[in-house]
Amino acid sequence: MSGEDLWRFSALELHDLYTSRQLSPVEVTDAVLKRIETLNPCLGAYISVTDGLAQEHAQRAEVLIQEGLSNKTPALLGVPVSVKDLIPTKGIRTTMGSLLLQDWVPEFDSPVGERLRTSEAVFLGKTNTCEFGWKGDSGNRLIGPTHNPWRPDLTAGGSSGGAAAAVVAGLGPVAVGSDAAGSIRIPASFCGAFGFKPSFGLIPAYPISPLESLAHIGVLSTTVADAA
Repeated sequence: MSGEDLWRFSALELHDLYTSRQLSPVEVTDAVLKRIETLNPCLGAYISVTDGLAQEHAQRAEVLIQEGLSNKTPALLGVPVSVKDLIPTKGIRTTMGSLLLQDWVPEFDSPVGERLRTSEAVFLGKTNTCEFGWKGDSGNRLIGPTHNPWRPDLTAGGSSGGAAAAVVAGLGPVAVGSDAAGSIRIPASFCGAFGFKPSFGLIPAYPISPLESLAHIGVLSTTVADAA
């Protein structure tokens, strides 16, 4: 197995390969980051890439596995994940796709951010969205549009288009998105990802959207099992 192919594994496959010590979270994270470096300039899937933080998280996951804690750690141990840039993340730039917030670094995590940290996931960065998530594609004045990973001349949809393009292009197996009027489901259908808008509150949302209970936090992935 070459290092260049390590980005291909699903989250569940990674969990099994980590716990059996056939793969290293550090090697997998490095492979995914290299793929992001290569493809993101063309795709526009990520607004911000937190490569240094991702490497720190991967090293911590590797230590936990080596210490034999893998049997009691969550399934996301060492798994590279991304978070839509509408969702606040402590210490990580959160632009909401807007020039107004292009330098905002929150001092708090959303609940999903807290849960990802607790689960020892590897933070890859923040995925592209249209400004404040208010339309069905993912273009904004910060970095431009997210292109479809199959047809770069077409849109990836939105507003979680960066998340959908990322998982389909191998830029991280799991992505957190949000959906009020189709913002997960539209890009999932455009890109060929699995996108799920769960029941409101299953994944808690904060701050509350102006659309209140219509807006849900959900998951995009390449497999149903990974989303579950």
